Amino acid sequence: MAISLYDASVATYLQLLDSTRNVLTKGAAYAADNNIDLNQIVESRLRDDMNPFRFQVVSVWHHSLGAIKGVRDGVFAPPPSLGDLDYPALMGLVDEAASELRKETPESINALADQDMKFKMGDFEMPFTVENFILTFSLPNFYFHATTVYDMLRMQGVPLGKMDYLGAIRVSG
Repeated sequence: MAISLYDASVATYLQLLDSTRNVLTKGAAYAADNNIDLNQIVESRLRDDMNPFRFQVVSVWHHSLGAIKGVRDGVFAPPPSLGDLDYPALMGLVDEAASELRKETPESINALADQDMKFKMGDFEMPFTVENFILTFSLPNFYFHATTVYDMLRMQGVPLGKMDYLGAIRVSG
């Protein structure tokens, strides 16, 4: 059986958006229990030359909901500046992405297959088909940033395990 564009994109985004929400919830609870300022987490970085936690969560939102919007518009660009969002606002972005993507249907997404689109950053443009964009650009970025959110919270001491990251896996039966 062939995998659909919906299964490869929206269903996958939803799995990790839900798990990212769970990871963020556990992070907030851990911070409250251990007197850790949530702003300290939001501003944290794995390395000095890496974007902060805030950017990682914004990128999870952008490479899921933003990717589907980009596919529809035919162009995807770096995330917009959303300002200095706090931890609850970041959780809200993840909730927004999941809520909006739950409104999609397999038919609405699968109808976008085989269309051309591009990634545009300033004067730079990279052409894609929708499938290649999702599979080789959007999903790898989405996984990278979701993993980084998980890892950054683990570095803060939040007790997370692999199943927290995986979320509700799709099983048969």
